[in-house]
Amino acid sequence: MTESELIEKLQKIERLFSGASTEGERGAAENALNRIREKLKSVERIEQPEEYKFSLSDQWNRKLFLALLRRYGIRPYRLPRQRYTTVMANVPKSFVDNTLWPEYLELSDVLEKYITEITEKVIRNNIFDDSSEATVVQEAMKLGG
Repeated sequence: MTESELIEKLQKIERLFSGASTEGERGAAENALNRIREKLKSVERIEQPEEYKFSLSDQWNRKLFLALLRRYGIRPYRLPRQRYTTVMANVPKSFVDNTLWPEYLELSDVLEKYITEITEKVIRNNIFDDSSEATVVQEAMKLGG
């Protein structure tokens, strides 16, 4: 996958979660972002935001999730003594369930595949051609024998 293909996939996911329904809407990324922000504002008028604690597995997922929160005007934070991988946010439950978390999962999947593909290519081309996993053995192998 090329970088431009990655960007197109990410934009398609954004359009899906914005509720864009016409070709004209699909063509404008700014419209998609504004629709999601409006969706959040309308949910906040009906539903009180709740404090959420998100535990993210690695720096890439954390960075992606922080960017999504900030993009929608949601302030991420951590409390003292919380792990670096923890992200707190005050968000309406229905927005988390119907938009934020599903969009994050789809974007995370696309980015993970892209990062894995790039990593394997760099290793194969610059370190060693065989990037397969280690063989599973029944017992520890002895040194020198």
